[in-house]
Amino acid sequence: MGKSNKICPNCGRKMRQQFIGLQHCKCRISWKKGSGFFERDSGMVFALEKNAEGRQKPVIRHK
Repeated sequence: MGKSNKICPNCGRKMRQQFIGLQHCKCRISWKKGSGFFERDSGMVFALEKNAEGRQKPVIRHK
């Protein structure tokens, strides 16, 4: 198993990567680099946002 693969603490399955630094599991648990594990709700929107250097980073917005 590679360094980027995370195991869900809730159900024990492998998490799937959506963006670099953001992974999801089927049981509504996500992991974000810098924040750690959290539970998703229906109002969350995951997107990429450009910063001043022109690089993209994942952000979580709420509807």
